[in-house]
Amino acid sequence: MKHVWILNHYAKEPNSGTGGTRHFHLAEHLGSSGWQATVIAANANTVGSEERPLEAGELSRLDSIRDVPFLWVRTPIYHGNGAGRILNMLAYSWRALRPRTTRGLPRPDVVIGSSVHPFAAAAGALLARRFKVPFVFEVRDLWPQTLVDMGRLREGEFLTWALRKLEAWLYRRAARIVVLLPHAWEYITPLGIPKERITWIPNGVDLSLFPPPPARTGEPSERFTLMYFGAHGQANGLDNVLQAMKLVQQRPEGQHITLRMVGDGQLKSALMAHAQELGLRNVSFEPPVPKCHIPAVAMEADAFVIAVRDLPQLYRYGISMNKLFDYLAAERPIVIASNAANNPVADSAAGLTVGAEQPEALADAIISIAAAPLEARLRMGRAGREYVERNHSFQYLAQRLAAVLDEACAARPT
Repeated sequence: MKHVWILNHYAKEPNSGTGGTRHFHLAEHLGSSGWQATVIAANANTVGSEERPLEAGELSRLDSIRDVPFLWVRTPIYHGNGAGRILNMLAYSWRALRPRTTRGLPRPDVVIGSSVHPFAAAAGALLARRFKVPFVFEVRDLWPQTLVDMGRLREGEFLTWALRKLEAWLYRRAARIVVLLPHAWEYITPLGIPKERITWIPNGVDLSLFPPPPARTGEPSERFTLMYFGAHGQANGLDNVLQAMKLVQQRPEGQHITLRMVGDGQLKSALMAHAQELGLRNVSFEPPVPKCHIPAVAMEADAFVIAVRDLPQLYRYGISMNKLFDYLAAERPIVIASNAANNPVADSAAGLTVGAEQPEALADAIISIAAAPLEARLRMGRAGREYVERNHSFQYLAQRLAAVLDEACAARPT
């Protein structure tokens, strides 16, 4: 059995409140391909997100969660996106690099550094160099390009320049590169990286959590429940969804449609205030639920809605949102508002697509889905389920990752 360390600052396990469980589920299935994975994650991030409380003076702890080793590294809790968040990132990377932190782990054959932020990936690269093993760079967000496209950084600034230098070093250092966005290679190859070193492994879904829903017969009830669950943040386009629900509320054929918004995020309070300003009676806000409870909540929906902002520069490389694959697995039709380079909803014939930030078109699509015959909605739901079974089960994705790890071992580390 070969060993891989996966450094993901924000890795979660299924009983956590919210967040991505990608690496937990990949680790669960890597064993069948001859790999034992240890996930190295932060024990705390924002206020209220403490994953694994550590004892006083305890800087790390190794747990086994359904036979998946998780090494929790102590990090300070922070508020917002200021200096506290940067300190949290640096604390994670620094402590992951301390020899005493990883002393009890099996020696790795490969190290994966996963970037929501590049400092975690850099820690992975340095650990790989320490142990003289290949480094695999998993690119989840294109830093700093994503921040530039969202207006948080400007070209020509020192921080942007420094992050681009770090980014280029990580790409050059990596024996193999895993990307979550289908067109990310179009960004990476102009930096001098051969395309054959890049593999697309998107997000996925644990299908065992989503058993086939009970058969539904007859016509819809008096209420039609639309649902959104996930982050309430800047990139989620939820202002557009609220504007659309205002239009739905004003139309006679939309009086029976309600939207449940389940989750949390930095903009949730502002979105709740905006809904009140719009006089929305057809939208409710609910707290987040643990990942393992999402399937049961999803069964209460008649359809799902998902939106992104109209940022063509940001989404020209595609999208790979966890919640979208959860929606598809739940066998419900989906209304998506997106101009991204890829569209799993359209690819799977699982719902309707409208342009981003077009509330009138989104309202029309919502009403159209609600008015569709039950058999048509069931057909969309089944199509979405079959699509993720073919393309996004973690068992399948873990086999692809194992192949990348084997290739990295066969190649000479750079």
